[in-house]
Amino acid sequence: MTTRHISFERVHNFRDLGGYRTRDGRSVRWGRLYRADSLSKLRDADWDRFVKLGVRTVIDLRYPWEIAAKGRVPRLDGLTYHNLSVEHRPYDQAALDPGIDTARYLADRYAEVAHDGAKELRQALEVIASDDSAPLVFHCASGKDRTGLLAALVLTLAGVEEDVVVADFALTDLAAERLIADWRAAHPDRTLLWPGYGRAPADIMRFFLADLAAAHGSVERYVAEHLGVDGDLVEALRGHLLEP
Repeated sequence: MTTRHISFERVHNFRDLGGYRTRDGRSVRWGRLYRADSLSKLRDADWDRFVKLGVRTVIDLRYPWEIAAKGRVPRLDGLTYHNLSVEHRPYDQAALDPGIDTARYLADRYAEVAHDGAKELRQALEVIASDDSAPLVFHCASGKDRTGLLAALVLTLAGVEEDVVVADFALTDLAAERLIADWRAAHPDRTLLWPGYGRAPADIMRFFLADLAAAHGSVERYVAEHLGVDGDLVEALRGHLLEP
């Protein structure tokens, strides 16, 4: 049986997007597309396990200043690396007011990314749809927000039902405690104020997808009209990711 969650010591949210069924009865191929938290944490046995996956392409969705501070995936012959910083309005989740509603607040931030990051999101979809890119991993810092947004777009374009897209997003909650522990270890002089930090309640993605549909008519129309992605690219993505 193929495993969705791939276990690492230091990378906590590494998942295979394979196996999800589409509306036309096909399914996403296993071992083609992965989502993750920061791959800068890959070391020693974790690195060996990563190399065995045969990954050919990494899309790093973080800001350049995050990469400068934390590092990037180690270099490897045959591994192509893209930094596509999709978020243009930084904010500090750990310092948010404890009374802020997690789902509504983050859905609004995702809407900003969907608007501001059109160029980078389009580039990411182009890379994912490329015949020679797989196996591919895309990631941000926690593998939740920026990564979750891109995963939702890709799965929706592939034809996966919305409930499944939402359920995939919410799987990050299984890694939340470890992600929070990492934050505390990295910031021993700070207090984590916002209880929503590291959490992935399903309503975040439900709100975001509903808002995108309200603004554009559908996710597909958003991708076509705002990102400038044509039908040929969507068909290439589907052909690349889905079982025949």
